[in-house]
Amino acid sequence: MKKISLLLPVLLLFLATPALANLTKVADNVYSYVGEKDASPAHSFAANAGIVVGRDGILVVDTLISAKEAQRFLADIRKISDKPIKYVVNTHTHLDHAFGNGVFAKQGAIVISHDADRRLLEKIGDTILKNIGNYGLKPEDMVGTEIVYPSLTFSDRMTIDLGGEIVELIRVAPSHTEGSVVVHLPARKLLFSGDILFTDFHPYLADGDISGWTRTLDALLTMDVERIIPGHGPLSSKKDLQEMKEYLILFDAKARELAAVSQDVDTMAAEMKKILPKRSLADWMIGFNLKSRYLHKP
Repeated sequence: MKKISLLLPVLLLFLATPALANLTKVADNVYSYVGEKDASPAHSFAANAGIVVGRDGILVVDTLISAKEAQRFLADIRKISDKPIKYVVNTHTHLDHAFGNGVFAKQGAIVISHDADRRLLEKIGDTILKNIGNYGLKPEDMVGTEIVYPSLTFSDRMTIDLGGEIVELIRVAPSHTEGSVVVHLPARKLLFSGDILFTDFHPYLADGDISGWTRTLDALLTMDVERIIPGHGPLSSKKDLQEMKEYLILFDAKARELAAVSQDVDTMAAEMKKILPKRSLADWMIGFNLKSRYLHKP
């Protein structure tokens, strides 16, 4: 009995600590984090990231928020395959999807993005890293993290042959960011959407082009895809693309209406919560989006 009582606090601590998810097999040769519930800054705000494994090597989709997080990702990749990591695709270059680039560049990977999002990272990357506390991160969270820019960019489309796995990179219009892209595996009818799609997670709108974003979602709805790995949230489908479009249109219209009569973000956020679809993660993003997009700057 004494041994059990001594072990009980340790067991309770273990049970209370959220386990980090492993990469999930989504399709043959495709693995991803999906449906992360720990949305803390140090855990990349629950961003998804994944890999495609071809005969000749591995393509990585996004690299998480830090060197520490990217090393965790790399360790999980090595549980699946020891093939060379040949490419990294940044679906966009916000910190939670691209600040782990350096870990994979050191593995010899070519880092790819749309040219507009390389320019975005060049513009804001160093400043964000110097002021990381503004994003809820501590210096120890970012140890070893360095800004690594994409070394290869494209404008509309790019195709990569991994050896038996064809990967298409597609940018439709400015959306979540000016250069947000999707990673399409036509043979698998599968799409990595990046933050063009948030599922069960309030989206980050600050850098978004709402008109282009809805056009992009319309284009994705016409594609022959069955499974979608969103930037944040669980494995998704076209139903979630449609709901994302409806969310954006509703948020933009109501936010403009409220901003015409009030500049109080808390009051506006409370009104928005009454009409927005319920999402289980990132309620705080509603107020942030209102403040960053719709309220007059002093």
